[in-house]
Amino acid sequence: MKLAIVGATGMVGRTMLEVLNERNIDFDELHLVASASNRGKTLNFKGKEYSLITLEDAIKLDLDYALFSAGGQISSEWAPIFAQHNTVVIDNSSAWRMDESCPLVVPQVNQNTVKENKIIANPNCSTIQMVLALSGLHKTYKIKRLVISTYQSVSGTGKDAVQQMEDERNKGVSSNMAYLYPIDQNCIPHCDVFLSNGYTKEEMKLVHETRKILNAPQIQITATAVRVPVVGGHSESINVEFENDFEMSDVRRILDETEGLVLIDNQEENQYPMPLFAKDKDDVMVGRLRRDESQPKALNMWVVADNLRKGAATNAVEILEGLLKK
Repeated sequence: MKLAIVGATGMVGRTMLEVLNERNIDFDELHLVASASNRGKTLNFKGKEYSLITLEDAIKLDLDYALFSAGGQISSEWAPIFAQHNTVVIDNSSAWRMDESCPLVVPQVNQNTVKENKIIANPNCSTIQMVLALSGLHKTYKIKRLVISTYQSVSGTGKDAVQQMEDERNKGVSSNMAYLYPIDQNCIPHCDVFLSNGYTKEEMKLVHETRKILNAPQIQITATAVRVPVVGGHSESINVEFENDFEMSDVRRILDETEGLVLIDNQEENQYPMPLFAKDKDDVMVGRLRRDESQPKALNMWVVADNLRKGAATNAVEILEGLLKK
């Protein structure tokens, strides 16, 4: 199996390599792809030095699979070219998520939607953890409406944002501003660009991607996405209104039986999910379960996951694992 990581020097690309190592993915050849300015530089993986190559180099290698995490513009241009060369692309950008010809996949939820596709889309990080937490409940009770508030790690923006927060904490100011405002000791209700409807692109990703993954265009969804001074992962407060009523004991059982999900919900011991616990882990964590007493057939829940792991790299590698099993 010939495998490439496109965007290997980025935060998600490096995390993909960590996950490949941890899961002992077997390959015959591994090629690490980066920008032209990095061509010829080396990156160490499992004790071996790999020379970085460009997209132009990689396209000549008859690759079987390519994990893309180099941004939407590159994916829009290059994923079809790789596909024409019979390479299956698993793309982490937003470029192909809503394309009707491309499955949008969370393996524990809808790996079965992958057929003979050459481009497979990895969902948005916030969407991945949410749909994994909701999928079993939706099958049983049918979701009618979602009200979502996210509290998103600076690592979701990238290395510059992490550096900005560290500079502000250590020096009080940063000369490299990834955000319009300081992020340390602050919350910024602005993730991605604003759209004409007043929502941000990040918020609308939660709407459109959730409907596509769950194959439920009728679900009513509204979201507010907030950037917070955290590195370890994204957190979400989710209010779920179902079409059918539920018992809390059954909700807990369904969540506890969901693959890739960990239920942390013990009020007596003050146990609940937090980014501090999620960092560097692949599981999605769920807690603070309680009925919405203001609305019948409604539930409140708190969902946390490492956005670089399950929210990006791990989910992509799990898609690859599913393809290799076939």
